[in-house]
Amino acid sequence: MKYELNKATLDEIVAAVVSRKYIYGAAFYVSSDDNCIDLISATGNMNEDSQYYIASINKFFISAIILKLCTENKLGLQDKIAKYLPEKVVRELHIHKGKDYSKNLTIAQLISLSSGLPCYLTDKQANGKRAMAELEAGIDQPWPIDKVLQEVKKMKTHFPPGEKGRARYGDTNHQILSLIIENITGDRVNAVLKKLFQDLNLTNTFVFEENNEKRMVPIFYKSEPIKIPLFLSSTQNDIVSTVKDQMTFLRAFFSGNFFPKERLKEYEKWNNIFFPFKYGIGIQKFCLPMIFSSFRPVPDMIGHCGSTGSVAFYIPDRNLYITGTTNQQAKPSIAFQAMIKIVRALRESNIFNTWKIRT
Repeated sequence: MKYELNKATLDEIVAAVVSRKYIYGAAFYVSSDDNCIDLISATGNMNEDSQYYIASINKFFISAIILKLCTENKLGLQDKIAKYLPEKVVRELHIHKGKDYSKNLTIAQLISLSSGLPCYLTDKQANGKRAMAELEAGIDQPWPIDKVLQEVKKMKTHFPPGEKGRARYGDTNHQILSLIIENITGDRVNAVLKKLFQDLNLTNTFVFEENNEKRMVPIFYKSEPIKIPLFLSSTQNDIVSTVKDQMTFLRAFFSGNFFPKERLKEYEKWNNIFFPFKYGIGIQKFCLPMIFSSFRPVPDMIGHCGSTGSVAFYIPDRNLYITGTTNQQAKPSIAFQAMIKIVRALRESNIFNTWKIRT
């Protein structure tokens, strides 16, 4: 497969990103399966080695660990979570319309976001507040797992676990998966993640701790940097990384490092979460219908994204990987606009020779 994408073109796309309001820096890494393309571009307050908060891409890492434990026969995706968690954790975790489904919850339902559990960050708490709104306003507070469980048990569930065709995006599921990882491995989830980083030689990636905040590029919400070290250090699974390390992880995930490569299709059981995203078994899909892209095809992208404009996606139809960030909580969609331009800047001889860059 012959491509036409050079550094100058990528630089042009990334420079256009930073010209957008509230985007103060961006970095993107584009690489093909055969390494014919291997390009990085960064601008603004970021460079090629800048360490940035990957936000919900941490779910991708947690899912990778769960899938590896499954491959090693240390758990089964259809196992009830009660098999791995203390009774006090599971008790009254999922009550929907008066019926208690807590003991029916499975690992598969958590990793596919089909549990129906409320999100402790974005859904309304019993006191009427939303934790995410407070964090975006700069109100920093810790959310350790005990507090997550305590609040979630007071909140309204969305649907019975595993209800056909239903999924709901949220952070609660992967926080509970982190607790399962701890109980199976006997190690804190941050230690398990650090071991993963070492195994993949992700030397510039770390689990956030309060004393290493200065190592990362500040997160922005509109024009203001967000300083939330108490929150980020309390979860034990929030990660800071680089586009290069993210590329290494992304390639490892889709090349069979955590589960046999030939089993990937088993995890592509998609449910809608919010447009234009679907969620499978531990992986996310970005699929944009042609009616929303000026009737120009946009290939499906699978991987994961984060609320700060962080992306890590594999594009099977192009055998292409893209990692990057725009580092802006208020406008994460700009990262996807950049990815679409990158894909459209690829020209395969004889097939895509009519595609042009739209900046």
